[in-house]
Amino acid sequence: MLFLIVFPGFSALWYYFYVYRGSGSATRGFELPGAHHRKRIKELQAQIHHLDKAHHYSQLGDIYFQSAKLEQAEACYRAALERDPADVDTHAHLGQCLLRRKKPQEARPLLEGVVAENPEHEYGYSLMALAETLTALGENDAAISTWQRVTEHHSYARARVQLAQLFIGKGRKEAARRELNEVLADFPHTPAFQRKRDRVWIRRAKRLMKQAI
Repeated sequence: MLFLIVFPGFSALWYYFYVYRGSGSATRGFELPGAHHRKRIKELQAQIHHLDKAHHYSQLGDIYFQSAKLEQAEACYRAALERDPADVDTHAHLGQCLLRRKKPQEARPLLEGVVAENPEHEYGYSLMALAETLTALGENDAAISTWQRVTEHHSYARARVQLAQLFIGKGRKEAARRELNEVLADFPHTPAFQRKRDRVWIRRAKRLMKQAI
């Protein structure tokens, strides 16, 4: 990744020759959308059939989760935990899946357990999921405290914008403006891939800023 950033021109040239010209196939580098996932799903299903290992179920759950097939993802994560109840990553991913399936009551103990063991699990993403879970449960004070734990160590737009929204709900407009100003000031200086990922939060930040005045 660092090489791609430091030498963007050379990297583009290398990518062209390696992926397109050097493939020996007219279709390599032009994989149809979803083809990689379908191939990996079949591989994992075969491994599950023959080996029945927890990590294969968990990996399959991750693919379904990324594809927004949350019901299938939940089933895979639960199957993984039946075979390895102590796997922290599976606890975290099942918790995130349940949250997005609008089951925050079930997500909460899973995410709390993960965060208690490792507050920085997956670079703070499990802690963010816990904050979102607490918000979904209407426990806004606890959610604010959890978001602040995230923003102490990370500058995620996702965290600052949702924290600002809770501050506005509490009438703490100055605190909300501080968080939103941080997000809007940081955005132009972030890498392109991150700007693309954070656009939804930037749009929300701009809307919230009007409420925070």
